[in-house]
Amino acid sequence: MAHATVREHKGDYGIDGSFHTVSARRQAIGIATQAAALAVWSAISLARGKRLTAALTGASSLGIVSSAALYIYATKAGKFEVWNRILDDLKLHGDETVLDMGCGRGAVLLAAAKRLSTGRAIGVDLWQADQTDNSPSATLANAKLENVADRIEVHTADMTALPFDDNSVDVIVSSLAIHNIPTHTGRRSALTEAMRVLRPGGRLAIADLWETRRHADHLRERGWRNVQRKSVGWRMWYGGPWVSTRLVTATKPG
Repeated sequence: MAHATVREHKGDYGIDGSFHTVSARRQAIGIATQAAALAVWSAISLARGKRLTAALTGASSLGIVSSAALYIYATKAGKFEVWNRILDDLKLHGDETVLDMGCGRGAVLLAAAKRLSTGRAIGVDLWQADQTDNSPSATLANAKLENVADRIEVHTADMTALPFDDNSVDVIVSSLAIHNIPTHTGRRSALTEAMRVLRPGGRLAIADLWETRRHADHLRERGWRNVQRKSVGWRMWYGGPWVSTRLVTATKPG
């Protein structure tokens, strides 16, 4: 398989975010309206000679636009670059069983599947509104577009109670999913489930927005090897450095 083919993506993976109460469209309209109003205020203030007010409101408008641009870049392009690098570092042989916890519309799941030949990529999700148009059918449609439908399967399942046997998968990945569980107890349960189903010697890669330090500490306490926690860089800044993504990687002891 050509390296370039692995990196390309043809599917529609939507927008990441929280759309449980306010739709993506309404959020976009609200952000655009706020930025435009501040820009107009800045122009009026400048015309009236209120330079400080003009500077502050202009900077605020620019900040909103910049944050929105970073967010769109992260969700539409940046995360693909980051996960291509993470998956490259995993050095998959092609025969692994890879589990994606919280697979959404399949951005990471299908990128992993492209690196498999005889292996299998399995995605689990509850298909909630943390991506636009999130559904199993959208993921399966993307799998066909990416020509990996024969290598993937999706399940409607809770990350805190995975429907898989102990020591049954070789690699576990998760991208911006575990933090959606509303309680620390629930997030710890998801990590515990990942630890349970991963085979000895198997590898874990979790990219998330918070509680990653706790994940890493817990893995070390349980004797996991090669535990690392690091920033994945600006490509997954969801609005700016204050909403940055960190990656936890580890190997299950044999």
